[in-house]
Amino acid sequence: MASSDINRPTEIQFAQVAAVLGPDNSHFETLISHLMSAANEQRSQAETLFNLCKQNHPDTLVLKLSQLLHSSPHAEARAMSAVLLRRILTISSDDESQSQTLYPSLSPATQLTLKSTLLESVSRESSKSISKKLCDTVSELASLVLPENGWPELLPFMFQCVTSGNPRHRESALLIFAQLAQYIGETLVPHLDTLHAVFLGCLGTGTDPDVRIAALGASINFIQCLEKASDRDKFHDLLPLMMQTLTEALNSGEESTAQEALELLIELAGTEPRFLRKQIAEVVGAMLQIAEAETLEEGTKHLAVEFVITLAEARERAPGMIRKLPQFIKRLFEILMKMLLDVEDDPAWYSAEVEHEDAGETSNYSVGQECLDRLSISLGGNTIVPVISEILPAYLAAPEWQKHHAALIALAQIAEGCSKVMTKTLEQVVSMVLNSFQDPHPRVRWAAINAIGQLSTDLGPDLQNQYHHLVLPALASAMDDFHNPRVQAHAASAVLNFSENCTPELLKPYLDGIVGKLLVLLQNAKQMVQEGALTALASVADSSQENFQKYYDAVMPYLKTILVNAMDKANRMLRAKSMECISLVGMAVGKDKFKDDAKQVMDVLMLLQGSQLETDDPTISYMLQAWARLCKCLGQDFLPYMNVVMPPLLHSAQLKPDVTITSADSDADIDESDDESIETITLGDKRIGIKTSVLEEKATACNMLCCYADELKEGFFPWIDQVAPTLVPLLKFYFHEEVRKAAVSAMPELLRSAKLAVEKGQSQGRNESYVKQLSDYIIPALVEALHKEPETEICSSMLDAINECLQICGPILDESQVRSIVEEMKQVIMASSARRNERAERVKAEDFDAEEGEMLKEENEQEDELFDQVGDCLGTLLKIFKGPFLPLFDELLPYLMPICYTDAAYMHGINILSYGPGKDVTAEEKRIAICIFDDVAEHCREAALKYYDTFLPFLLEACNDSSTDVRQAAVYGVGICAEFGGGAFRQFVGEALSRLDAVIRRPDALHPDNVMAYDNAVSALGKICQFHRDSINAAQIVPAWLNCLPIKGDLIEAKVVHDQLCSMVERSDGELLGLNHQYLPKIVAVFAEVLSAGKDLASEQTVGRMINLLRQLQQTLPPSALASTFSSLQPQQQLALQSILSS
Repeated sequence: MASSDINRPTEIQFAQVAAVLGPDNSHFETLISHLMSAANEQRSQAETLFNLCKQNHPDTLVLKLSQLLHSSPHAEARAMSAVLLRRILTISSDDESQSQTLYPSLSPATQLTLKSTLLESVSRESSKSISKKLCDTVSELASLVLPENGWPELLPFMFQCVTSGNPRHRESALLIFAQLAQYIGETLVPHLDTLHAVFLGCLGTGTDPDVRIAALGASINFIQCLEKASDRDKFHDLLPLMMQTLTEALNSGEESTAQEALELLIELAGTEPRFLRKQIAEVVGAMLQIAEAETLEEGTKHLAVEFVITLAEARERAPGMIRKLPQFIKRLFEILMKMLLDVEDDPAWYSAEVEHEDAGETSNYSVGQECLDRLSISLGGNTIVPVISEILPAYLAAPEWQKHHAALIALAQIAEGCSKVMTKTLEQVVSMVLNSFQDPHPRVRWAAINAIGQLSTDLGPDLQNQYHHLVLPALASAMDDFHNPRVQAHAASAVLNFSENCTPELLKPYLDGIVGKLLVLLQNAKQMVQEGALTALASVADSSQENFQKYYDAVMPYLKTILVNAMDKANRMLRAKSMECISLVGMAVGKDKFKDDAKQVMDVLMLLQGSQLETDDPTISYMLQAWARLCKCLGQDFLPYMNVVMPPLLHSAQLKPDVTITSADSDADIDESDDESIETITLGDKRIGIKTSVLEEKATACNMLCCYADELKEGFFPWIDQVAPTLVPLLKFYFHEEVRKAAVSAMPELLRSAKLAVEKGQSQGRNESYVKQLSDYIIPALVEALHKEPETEICSSMLDAINECLQICGPILDESQVRSIVEEMKQVIMASSARRNERAERVKAEDFDAEEGEMLKEENEQEDELFDQVGDCLGTLLKIFKGPFLPLFDELLPYLMPICYTDAAYMHGINILSYGPGKDVTAEEKRIAICIFDDVAEHCREAALKYYDTFLPFLLEACNDSSTDVRQAAVYGVGICAEFGGGAFRQFVGEALSRLDAVIRRPDALHPDNVMAYDNAVSALGKICQFHRDSINAAQIVPAWLNCLPIKGDLIEAKVVHDQLCSMVERSDGELLGLNHQYLPKIVAVFAEVLSAGKDLASEQTVGRMINLLRQLQQTLPPSALASTFSSLQPQQQLALQSILSS
């Protein structure tokens, strides 16, 4: 039988279809009941039969279903019919080639009958739950046909229902309105006044509670979909009635209705917060009253808190609005602090068993914690820190341990959002926490340690640099709390947090004590303590680097013992963490010290890898990372293990996301949303659940592949053909950012590996055409992914990766590929500009404040980073293709040059500028634009002269900019133009000299912040002396230049300038040496200073030339002249010269 025949229906199935769709309805009803069967086989057969009916007799099937929905006495059958109709009418086929829904293929007569039967069913249906399903079906069908005016009877029917005396009719109409709003909200605008009157009537007091809730949902959905603020404003007077719906439900004890109302209001707060502005104080006040009410259910109070937090988080739509209510912020904070008190002293907590990690914590406590974190991030430190400073002292002074605990937990939770402000009061914060290390209650001591750990992360490295002498000894003594192993374990974890932001020098004095204590904890009977000690040791080793060598011989035997012995299921995490620790210790001490143990460790890992590990075993992810660290440590010596490492690594990188899709309104899988390993998002009417552990393993694997390619270079070549097709598609893996980031980072590494392998003859017979083939695969994929990338930060990484790829194999790109990169740059700049403009609009909001300004500044810094990457890419393209690239550069110019929009843009006749006149240009944008022009001038030379008249005036003006980075870029550019500009630069020489003079003569010119600009100005002055001597007063300017030497900040420019000085002395430059060689002592002093700095300030070749020149001077100058020259030098320079000349 041909394969196409396998899926063809059998004669028996055709007979079954005929029976099911025949005049005897009992067959059809049986089919529908079988579709609801719990027995898989029965249900599967029914589904096959149902699909055959749908494919072969859609009209009859639809009419049968609508009749069953209308008239069946069985509620289950009516409910199922509503669901099935919705599915087959409005959901596209699974087959992508048939993305059409079923409805358009029905005959006009069927369509008409269906629509009238549905409306009759809405009128007849008495069951509330079936009514809801029926309204869903009507709404979805309406969303398909209304835009083409395909259901003229629907709106009159709904308006009729909504004024009916039957509450069920009114509720149904409102439910349909609510759903239609998102599809056809704007087409209902002509009926605004009627809808307003309807909502007003249905929200009024004395209305049936179900109708009021439906009216609340409909009005909120409708307000959300109106584009014009003026249209939304017409509904403002509904807000008191909306709130009344909530308060009356609470007053009558209908908490489930109240919770439904709260959920709808939360949606409004998140999407249209400005709608609430005029009555914000009343609304927030009412919500806080609910949150404070002792008698209400926890769930209700949590939703009221969620409303206020959501409002605080709706920054983009209503920046700063909630910060205008300081009295409420304090009240909310007090509510959240009170929630943190809901913690019990559960004996299980003291057992320090991992499964009792949250012992004593209630849902109140967890919600309080989460909300403090979110509130501080959304409102910022300037708002939160004054409030907490007012509340915490009383908590810390109270006799109850729960209050001390709450204060410390709160500090830890707000640290991320308030880090900038808290850093200013570090001493106060640190002493507050460290005082609690002595608290008599173990849970308070645990909370104090927890706070130090969190503060180390959020306020580092300031906290580490200023308070290491207090924090590390306190943590060390907390590790001695043997009566409370959970406290010991947490102290070890805090050492990890603290050391992550530490330099090796800072940690060094404490290592003896800390490593000793961690070794004691490693031998503790409690697994939680051992795990804490392992992660702390790993972090300490990682931060100490070679300083850890001293402890290696004491530590490694313990680590290997745990690795070898922790084999049972209960110890899986212990084994995983021992791998992490061993590999980090190995990297810290280096290959020579580690190599003997490395072989044994890798043998154990190979053994483990060969065994059947369960899919949820943490060993898998830890092992992937450990192998990569071992590779970093051993370098090319790791190559023999690659055949063992790569197959499982590729398997992990190729994991498919574990996704489950359910209907958003179904109760199925609702329990899964409480499962921490499943992340759920709701899109439209679908709930999508994604298993996070699978995504994390995939991300780890992708990162490790990148590490191997980076470390092994050409040694990674044999794996490219498997790795490239695995990672390239992941550039567009939108389920997980880390996967995309890793894939992006790997692209240039793969190209570099291939190129080096070909160059070094290690490419298994492949040649340059293989590199071209690989770059043709990778670079267009990166460009395409960049076009679709939603995250600004990842866009920057993609541009950085494109830039690296260009540096590796740019010359082999063809013209169309280069053009596609340039086109994408235009898109990136325009998108970035649109985001900036949108933020500029937010600045105009009436509630905008300084805190919001600070947050916007941070968001705009990401745009600067993006523009910087565009500039770097352009610099690389200019360096590779030089003059021939300029036609493409000209297309980009209007998008790029904010400082030159007037001439540059209109010169090219482009009005779609991302930067129009009047746009504020940041210093960073200006710097990047100048660097781009510097690159054009440097790499395109004569071909770039046409830009001088446009750009040089801006460059010269920028030489005296208030930003030191802008000044540096500008004076560097002046030097480039002086060197390559020839006659085109001559007219600018005079102004250039005065601009450079201003930079050089600044009183603070040699301050560390300004020295790079100073050095580049001196270098530029030298180039004017060299290339435009005939246009300057050389007798004055050349000695002025000499007087600035040596330069010591910009080591690249220093080498150029000091080489130029050498050349001028070698040719006995008259203006340099001066009348009667008057400047010779200065020249000798400069040489002496350059030579005493070793190879930092001059190349090896220049150093040799300087020594030769000094020896020549020694032989040709009269001894008296030489002696007077020497006497003018510093003692240190005299010594340097004597040792050079006497050798």
